[in-house]
Amino acid sequence: MCRLGTGDLRRIFENLDRNGDGQVSLEELKWMLEKIGVHHSTDELELSIGKSSLDFDEFLYFYNSALSEGTAGSGGLESPGGNEGDGDQEAHLAEAFKVFDLNDDGFISCDELQSILSRLGLWDERSGRDCNKMIHAYDTNSDGRLDFEEFKRMMLITIP
Repeated sequence: MCRLGTGDLRRIFENLDRNGDGQVSLEELKWMLEKIGVHHSTDELELSIGKSSLDFDEFLYFYNSALSEGTAGSGGLESPGGNEGDGDQEAHLAEAFKVFDLNDDGFISCDELQSILSRLGLWDERSGRDCNKMIHAYDTNSDGRLDFEEFKRMMLITIP
């Protein structure tokens, strides 16, 4: 998954922390995951996370774990079996792609990316410019949108 900056993650955390206690409850985390198309019960989240709420550092760890596991489509939650093959990774990427491809046309446009960012509370004018830049950076055929192969290349880039 494309890495978000700490500032963006801080904004997501603050938007999720509706009661301002410095903790994101599993219910709040579940709400956010459902907004991006990832559905897990609160019990599943608690089993995966091991506690009933996350402070900001734990939220960052959860986010980074989801990225390092390569399971963008499942919110970083693994089945008890653990190790996934390339086919599972491809399936997770396809699920993640579907989250962003809101009109199911096989492409992710800047408008669709903006919609997802809005759902996460990350949309503002600066994000709009970043949205265009992000799509342009991975849009190898220069059609102004990402197809699945372009999305997959973007998601599989590792930061040294």
